[in-house]
Amino acid sequence: MKSIKSAKSARLTAVGAALTLAVLAGAGPASADVPSAASALQAGAQKGIADGYPGIVGLVRSGDSTQYISDGTGDRSTNAPADPKAQFRIGSNTKAFIATVLLQLEAEGKLSLDDTVAKWLPNAVNANGYTGTTITIRELLNHTSGLPDYEHNLVFTASYGSNLEPNRVWPPQTLVDMALAQQQPTSAPGQTWAYSNTNFVLAGMVIQAITGNDAATEVQNRIITPLGLTNTSFPTSDPTLHGNYLHGYEYWTSLVLRDVTVSNVQAYGTAGAMVSTLDDLATFTRALIGGKLLPPAQETELKTTVPTGMPNVNYGLGIMQQTLPCGQTVWFHNGAVLGYFSQWLSNDDGSKQVIEANNEYHMTLGTQGLNDTGTGMNNAFCTL
Repeated sequence: MKSIKSAKSARLTAVGAALTLAVLAGAGPASADVPSAASALQAGAQKGIADGYPGIVGLVRSGDSTQYISDGTGDRSTNAPADPKAQFRIGSNTKAFIATVLLQLEAEGKLSLDDTVAKWLPNAVNANGYTGTTITIRELLNHTSGLPDYEHNLVFTASYGSNLEPNRVWPPQTLVDMALAQQQPTSAPGQTWAYSNTNFVLAGMVIQAITGNDAATEVQNRIITPLGLTNTSFPTSDPTLHGNYLHGYEYWTSLVLRDVTVSNVQAYGTAGAMVSTLDDLATFTRALIGGKLLPPAQETELKTTVPTGMPNVNYGLGIMQQTLPCGQTVWFHNGAVLGYFSQWLSNDDGSKQVIEANNEYHMTLGTQGLNDTGTGMNNAFCTL
């Protein structure tokens, strides 16, 4: 999954897109700021559709008041309207779930975030100048490990980007090895922030080493089930989506969209394989940011950030912090995998949230569509 990168993309116009605005019934008394925020989010979505997205769904929440927006289609073959209740692949938003499990394990005395990777995975990082004896779990979670991102490996890019091998097996250690082989270290652990999916593949391996269960099982038992996230799943091999879901698309060329809903989940695994909905993602992030999933000490660690080098943006443990143009500070993260892009924003106690997802992503950030919908999200949050 791409993280922070700039690129240009063709601007296309969607034809025949349905536009809807839905309010959650029975969610409590309406708050005057929620409809205004939803309108701002809707305006950004309309621009996103004009930029070429097939469909966009979003949610604005303040306290118990929730309002949904949608625009475009969730399935181009039927032209069905994009459904705010539909599932989508959440990409790197998976990282917050993985960080939560490791922080819970620390609270239970089963590990320390200052343990080295080598303590739990003795031979996982031991090649081309890299050693797990000098990298901590904390440095995996805040992306200061210095490890390269396997996503940039040409073999991986050719396989995943083409989407011709949705059932290909990508063992986690294979992904790590591909990363280490790319280049020798350019900085010592703890010195420099650099986003790398390799970090969270290793984090998932640490979870399994400590618990004896794969990370998907731990996420299910510790987060999905207790929070009642009935539309959230962590696929480990099945490349298909089930039930009510947004179809995912990518621009194969600047004018040709192709359906990539069926795609490889092992390619990102604990760095980005999860599936969820607006409601479930809102419930999870509110519980996490609001301190419901972690004891105070671990909540503090979650929100302890390092500078990323980007203006007004810092990285915690699987979550990010940013000061918006209006001056408000938010916690956030995004998720970008083939066919899907999603992002959430939250205030510090989780009482105010904006979440949005679209169903086109061709592995390029910085597009006009992302800029326009991102501005809509910021404007919506600043209205709350």
